[in-house]
Parts: sequence; structure tokens; C-alpha cells
Amino acid sequence: MANFSIVALPGDGVGPEVMAEALRILTAVGERFGHRFDVQKELFGGIAIDTYGTPLRQETLDLSKRAQAVLLAAVGGPKWDDPKAAVRPEQGLLALRKGLGLFANIRPVKVDPHLANSSTIKAQVLDGVDLVVVRELTGGLYFGKPQKRWRSAGGRQAVDTLRYSEVEVRRILQVGFDLARQRRQKLASVDKANILESSRLWREMANEMAQDYPDVELRHVLVDACAMALIRRPVDFDVIVTENMFGDILTDEASILAGSLGMLPSASLGRRRRDRTGLGLYEPIHGSAPDIAGKGVANPIGMILSVAMMLRLSLGLTREAEAVEQAVEVALADGYRTADVAEEGAKVVGTREMGERIASGI
Repeated sequence: MANFSIVALPGDGVGPEVMAEALRILTAVGERFGHRFDVQKELFGGIAIDTYGTPLRQETLDLSKRAQAVLLAAVGGPKWDDPKAAVRPEQGLLALRKGLGLFANIRPVKVDPHLANSSTIKAQVLDGVDLVVVRELTGGLYFGKPQKRWRSAGGRQAVDTLRYSEVEVRRILQVGFDLARQRRQKLASVDKANILESSRLWREMANEMAQDYPDVELRHVLVDACAMALIRRPVDFDVIVTENMFGDILTDEASILAGSLGMLPSASLGRRRRDRTGLGLYEPIHGSAPDIAGKGVANPIGMILSVAMMLRLSLGLTREAEAVEQAVEVALADGYRTADVAEEGAKVVGTREMGERIASGI
């Protein structure tokens, strides 16, 4: 029996509901494969602000650093959306990524053929779509300084700074090149080099690094052109690597290919060990969905597939990850759907029912 330490951050909105199903899956994996998952739940995000006055306690960060992986559901909601608020839930998420040294966000987008009719995109456009977006996570506009607001004689003003260093760009591009080498050897580097100096540095370094990856086909795509191509010809993409804000926007767009934000997992990673495992933060890409919180209708599949990514990338449990992914596929093949991806004739179930169905297939 192997023991693994996991920190679970249910967060806000539908977060506790989908996290409950993620932990149900972990229990099923432990029972089948003989593992023990020691899970420590912590308040995080808006609920932590209400309880402690901060979205991320130092104690939670320290606990996460000692764990082998962190599971996060969702943060935020209307209660904490005041733009003038000094403390916001999203600050906790940025601080957690930064504090754990997680600079690479991996977001796979694979269209399940059983859900081809759940997307607003034509089914023939979605045929064969299987791509991964690698997003830089700790630089760019979200972290650059100065970042402030002020009032002058001309009225209110604000500034955000887009800054990248050579070290930051090199390490995220390396993740992209390495991942492309493991897949179909195609890398699209997305920038705005016709306008932004930071993008010109990005493109220059991508060209330099491409010399070390002669087996990987590198192409440069402007971010606006990429946004269009993701809808028109998504099958052309294998691995996309891009900076923080571009990646944030493009991955939300790409979720439409899979039918719903609720379907997609993600992994935030830092430096890896030689066996390619290491501490990571795993979360679905959806938000807290306050409009459906407490109704038991949220889609837990993105959260459950995040568990599969955790098993593979942090714990080195490949067979176990494949068992979870296969259980998800079987549930979809059997016609079970949550409301966000339900087409006519589907067996519509709630959050818990979908989690139970998937867990029973492991």
C-alpha cells in the first residue's frame, strides 16, 4: 500500500460540490489499487476571507508545500466581486501558484466523440480535436509591477505592466517543446509580436530554442489569429504555448470545443523530478458558478479529470489515471450527462449521481 498526502481546497460556489466527487473518485482508486490518500481540507478563496480575512493563510500555503499535490475546485463569487475591495479571492489563487513555484499551466482539450453534438461548433469541425494549451502562469500582466490605480487632474487612471524575463520565457517554452515532442511534434507559439515588445522577445527565444528540437515543427501564431483558428480549424493544433493572459482567454474559448467549461481539467506545475513527477495544483478550468451553487447540477467531470492528471503527473500513478479517464468515457458512452452538456435523449443526472456513476466504473 502506498500513502499519498493531498491538500484539498473546495473553495466557493460549486467548489465543495465538485470536490466531494473528486474525493469520491480518490476513495474508489484507493480501494481498487490499494493506496491510501491522506486528504487535508483547507478553507481557501472567498470563504477564507470571511473566516480569516485572507484568501490564503500562510498555514495553508505551508501545508501545500509539504503535500505531494493540491486539488482546488473554484474560488470567487458576487459576494467578493467589489472592484474596490482590498482583498479578493483571486489574489489567493495567484499567491498559491506563486508560492508553490508553479509556472506552467497544462490544459488538455480533447473532444469526446459522444459529446460532439453538445458543442455549439459543428460536429465535423470537432472530429479528431486533441490539443494541449501550455500557459505561462506567474508572469505577464497579472504579476507585473507597477500595477495600480490613481486619480489625477485628468480623472481616474490605472496601469498594469506586461513584463517577462528571459528565464520565464525559456522555461515555459521548454515545457511546450518537450510536450510537443511527446505528442505529434507540432508546436504553435502564440504571441502578439507585431505590437508587443515582450512578444518579440518571446518569438526570438522560440526560434533560438527550436534549434534544439529539430523534430518539432514550430509555427508562430498571432493571438487574434489563434482565437479564430481554434474555432475554424481546431484539429490543426497539437500543442499551443503562450503567455499568461493570452492562455487564460484562449483556454476558455477552447472549452467550447469540448462542450462546456465543466468538462476540462488543468494542471499547474513547477520544476519536475527526473521521473517527471512533482508537486502540482490541479483544478477544473471553470469558475465557482454561483448561479447554480447548492443545486446539485454542476458538472464534476473537469474536477474528476483533474484528479486523473494529479495521479499521473504528481503521484506517478499512470494505471490509476487511465482507470479514472476510462470510467469517465464509459459514463459518457452510456449516455449519462449533466445539464450543461445534455442533448436530447440523454440520461441527465446531477453532480453526485455523475460522480457515483464514474466511481462505480473504476
